[in-house]
Amino acid sequence: MKAAPSRRVFNLWPPFLFAGIRVTTISPDFRDVRVELRQHWYNRNYVGTHFGGSLFAMTDPFWMIMVMRNLGPDYMVWDKAAEIEFVKPGRGTVQAHFLLEPAVIEEIRAATAGDEKLLRWFDTEVRDAGGDLVARVRKQIYVRRKRVEATPPA
Repeated sequence: MKAAPSRRVFNLWPPFLFAGIRVTTISPDFRDVRVELRQHWYNRNYVGTHFGGSLFAMTDPFWMIMVMRNLGPDYMVWDKAAEIEFVKPGRGTVQAHFLLEPAVIEEIRAATAGDEKLLRWFDTEVRDAGGDLVARVRKQIYVRRKRVEATPPA
């Protein structure tokens, strides 16, 4: 699926739609994604700031999808682990920006050239409208080339 339809699907996907998460940009090459979370009555926590689960959810699938789309069908790509550090209470609209550099794709290709698996961490910052850091999110992605099954001789 191309970037524009993918963005629409993400924005209608129930976990994003009902949390107030909106994908604002997906570049045609799936290397640049921007996501925002607007604060509403239904995504506030007990003390009136952004619910931590929503802050995490807004960053959840993108590194895996971006890597998968840039490597192509010859690779297995999975989320392996995640961490979030809450730095400041989030209020108002917060944003996350994901930028996958071409050098990272080449690094992954080189590291998985044989049957080696790669575990690589990607970092994302969630910032408020004033540019203040609200949370740091780390995602670990598992990557390996798909094994080609040998076909028996006829």
